[in-house]
Amino acid sequence: MRALVLGLALLVLPLPAMAEPAWSARLEAKLAALEAGFDGELGVVVRPLGSDERFGWRADESWYLASLIKVPVAIELMARVEAGEAALDERLVLHESDYVDGAGPTNWAPPGAELTLHQLLVAMLTVSDNTASDMLIRRLGLEAVNRRAQALAPGGESLGPITSLVDVRRHVYGGLHPRAVSLSGLDFIELRKRPSDAARLDWLARRLEVPHEALRWRSLDDAFAAYYATDLNSGRLDAFAELLAALGEGRALGPAATARLLSVMERTTSGERRLKAGLGPGVRFAHKTGTQHRRSCDAGIATLADGAGSHRVAIVACARGELNLARNEQVLAAVGRAIREVGPLAASF
Repeated sequence: MRALVLGLALLVLPLPAMAEPAWSARLEAKLAALEAGFDGELGVVVRPLGSDERFGWRADESWYLASLIKVPVAIELMARVEAGEAALDERLVLHESDYVDGAGPTNWAPPGAELTLHQLLVAMLTVSDNTASDMLIRRLGLEAVNRRAQALAPGGESLGPITSLVDVRRHVYGGLHPRAVSLSGLDFIELRKRPSDAARLDWLARRLEVPHEALRWRSLDDAFAAYYATDLNSGRLDAFAELLAALGEGRALGPAATARLLSVMERTTSGERRLKAGLGPGVRFAHKTGTQHRRSCDAGIATLADGAGSHRVAIVACARGELNLARNEQVLAAVGRAIREVGPLAASF
């Protein structure tokens, strides 16, 4: 039955119309002040679950989502588990071709190691392990992941297309020189070890055996800007909020799979200084972060239980333009604080 529901969703429903919340103007004022003092742009969606209220700040623009795309990968995995087509104790063999640069424990495992789907799921979500993510994508298939993402985010192609994490690197550096699309994940690990952008460009030219002048762009800033213009791994923030709402409201998965996935997302440690820091200790936050060159995101479901009941809100927040990661995290924490102070959770504090 769930497969039938998802199939019907693929008929491409429009994004739901927003009902303006009573707290909308107060939150807009706070975000305007934050953006005025920030060397970049903010995108924010606040979507109370079980309500037709929607708040958006640059919500209908295309944003690079970075590792937020790992949430639909996780939903696709848990849907397969629900359907009996996969089991969390199933093991995948780590191949040399699976390695991708980034954080997480999987890169420390040797080729030939066997890792369970549960281990890979936890690493992918809690510490944003790229190698674990690409192993799961290899198991599930990109077509299925994209189909699931688009089904859960009304608006058709308002999310995606999603690619593997190693292909993110190939697209970025392939824009510098076409030979870069043949580089392996191990090559990108070596490239990332270089201490500066200039050193990375020098290493790339040597590895590709081309003169430095053959590189299309003179800087990584230019290369990433060209990549972001492709809209790969990008989407509207209101669409991503609808995907989170489908998860939180039990429309994406059954109760047991929903609870299990959200419990893993609550253990995320990669974004302690982002929205979670601003929302404060009274709020449980099941979330996923995303980070890349001049791009930082945090998105999840915030839950506050008080005497009036349980308040659950899907929140998506991204910053773009600012190079300094610490500054991006500070402004995302300030967004969380603004939502706590004047948004849908404010009356509960």
